[in-house]
Amino acid sequence: MTTEPPHEQQLLPGIRYRTERRQRLVTHTVNGDPEQVEEDYDVLVPVPPRDWDRVVMTAVTVVAAGLLAIAIIWSVASIGDLLARAVLAPIAYLAASAFALVWISCMALEWLARYNADRAKGPRTAGTVALIADMAAVAAHGHLEDSLYVGIAGAAVSAIAKYMWSTVMRHQARPLPELTRRWLAKREADITARLALAGQLRTLARVEGQAAVYAAPSAAQALQDNGQDTPGQLSPTVLSAVRAIRTTVPDLSHDDVLAHLDTLGLDYDTDTVLTVLDNEDSRSPGPRPVITPTGQTVTDSIRTAMSSGVQDKDKVVSYVHQIHGTGVPRSTIVRVFNRELGRTA
Repeated sequence: MTTEPPHEQQLLPGIRYRTERRQRLVTHTVNGDPEQVEEDYDVLVPVPPRDWDRVVMTAVTVVAAGLLAIAIIWSVASIGDLLARAVLAPIAYLAASAFALVWISCMALEWLARYNADRAKGPRTAGTVALIADMAAVAAHGHLEDSLYVGIAGAAVSAIAKYMWSTVMRHQARPLPELTRRWLAKREADITARLALAGQLRTLARVEGQAAVYAAPSAAQALQDNGQDTPGQLSPTVLSAVRAIRTTVPDLSHDDVLAHLDTLGLDYDTDTVLTVLDNEDSRSPGPRPVITPTGQTVTDSIRTAMSSGVQDKDKVVSYVHQIHGTGVPRSTIVRVFNRELGRTA
């Protein structure tokens, strides 16, 4: 083991040093075979001066904690004995502890809000009210025991303990500049808003999951939620528009409803809209039966309309629906119409 002499470390005058044992790698050779091994050596490390501010602050904190413990014990003993006149002693002393715990908890909240003066006002006011109630109960106990002065002295213990802790907190608090305080408040508000939004989104997701399990889907939802990624899924906007049009003008035909949707400039799937309209018509009371001429097919009706000079596709669809009913898909009518139109061209 090698020890470095203190004079080789350039010791500074007036500085205290302590010896520390450290390790370093050195090359040690045995029988001509070198190897890196650890070697212990001592160094002198400067000892920082004692932080008397920290020592004093620690001592003051210990004194404040002692006063707080004394205040709690005195309050619980006095108020518990006072309440024991009406209830059982265990219940009385348990309730008595609430008087002291309330204003102590308010002081803790006040300390947590030390960087926000507006938020700290609430706990400070509540703590003061709770302290007054605690002191009044202790004084009342002394009065009932014919020792009012003892009660007042006991109440003063709680006041002194709170004042001591308030002094310690004010000494340790570091007030922020006004601009920094506003910056911190704004940043805290943004983070709190994100947390609140995340909580609400989790709640909505949970409710939506419960609704999917327990709530029966409507006919329109059943059409949309078919497990397929196709244009046949009707959007809530289009569905609301369809229902609004049918409510406003109940006697409109399906093609008139589609015309209104075109006027509104909505992007929709024709077959899905017609299916929704057919489902709503099937649920509506008093459906008007459609009488189809015997032996007349959809193709015959389309040819009849075209031979009468009707060349508009929507009018042909409306004509076919009037004869054969709305159960005939629009896509089928349009396909036959385009085929017949190509033949006559």
